[in-house]
Amino acid sequence: MIDVSIWLIVAVLIFIFSGIKVINQYERGVVLTLGKFSGTRDPGLRVIIPIFQRMIRVDVRSTPIDVPKQEVITKDNVTVGVDAVVYFRVIDAPKAVLETTNYIYATSQFAQAALRDVTGNVDMDDLLSKREQISEQIKQIVDAETDKWGIDVENVKVQNIELPQDMKRAMAKQAEAERERRAVIITAEGEKAAAQSVADAAEMLSKIPGGINIRTLQTLEKISVEPSQKTLVILPSELTNLKDIFGKQ
Repeated sequence: MIDVSIWLIVAVLIFIFSGIKVINQYERGVVLTLGKFSGTRDPGLRVIIPIFQRMIRVDVRSTPIDVPKQEVITKDNVTVGVDAVVYFRVIDAPKAVLETTNYIYATSQFAQAALRDVTGNVDMDDLLSKREQISEQIKQIVDAETDKWGIDVENVKVQNIELPQDMKRAMAKQAEAERERRAVIITAEGEKAAAQSVADAAEMLSKIPGGINIRTLQTLEKISVEPSQKTLVILPSELTNLKDIFGKQ
């Protein structure tokens, strides 16, 4: 009789302790009583009635999920591989449990569909240059759909955009051609500026009596001190001009 009482006490204690639950700060507990939703439990030490009640823990922290690479045909018929990452948070724990069988999987699947739809309606150039705008558009679509599951989509980031090899080679050639074009333009602008400076200097010297001849003498002086052998030929007209200059002085 004593053994039966001990076993009965042990069974009662096990029954009581099985109803004691600890909910972490980052969790919420959704309680079902006889299969029906009966309330939410906040963080701390909570008690439920074993057998009759069941508690489902829901993580309410910000959760990232990877959207695997999707093969997408853009608006201008270029096949690209695009992947993304979605950051979401559960803001209504009962909805997350009661409205979908697996809210994480459901959010991931809808994000994949939205990624394909949005990227398939833009040109490849826009996909590469307007990544932030495309990410925001995907976020709005996913957020609107997951709102009925008690999910708040905080951010969506389009990560990698994988182009075909032939497209990569074509873009590399285009970039190289663009760099060469800019180099030619810069060189031409430099030559133009140099020619303009020479023209301005010549015009200025021509306005000064004997200015060109003085410049000629300075050039001859520079050439004469160099070690290489050179033969200088001065035309008679130049000698006359030089004579006129020094004669006036």
